[in-house]
Amino acid sequence: MSKLVIRDEKQTRKFGLKLADKLKSGNIVALIGDLGTGKTALTKYIAEGLDVKETITSPTFTIVQEYQDGRLPLYHFDVYRIKDVEEMFEIGYEEYFFGNGVCIVEWADLISEIIPEDAIVIHLSYGEREGERIYDIKGLEAGL
Repeated sequence: MSKLVIRDEKQTRKFGLKLADKLKSGNIVALIGDLGTGKTALTKYIAEGLDVKETITSPTFTIVQEYQDGRLPLYHFDVYRIKDVEEMFEIGYEEYFFGNGVCIVEWADLISEIIPEDAIVIHLSYGEREGERIYDIKGLEAGL
């Protein structure tokens, strides 16, 4: 696991764009962190790096939002409202997770039992300074 200190929004964008450049069909990015740690902001920059033109919003009520206009399909999950992992089966998560796009899952810890072992897992937490975030990253080489 590698650790990265993100000092501001500019660095969040830089990281998101670099990560997007490395993503390929079938990748899953699992985001874990408290409310306000920047999961949706990071998703927005990953989407930008994938050339998604649509505005990225958190799919809290729809669970998944699909974006087809980038270099790869992007499936953005927000599973905060999932009460039971069975709900993921009901929405057909397997078609997304094992399909031809990239999946980003906010609140992935709530469905950890179905997150594949090879997923990129990023734990986002507050840093010591205002606006600072700490990313603990698993499944991605530290050279990013």
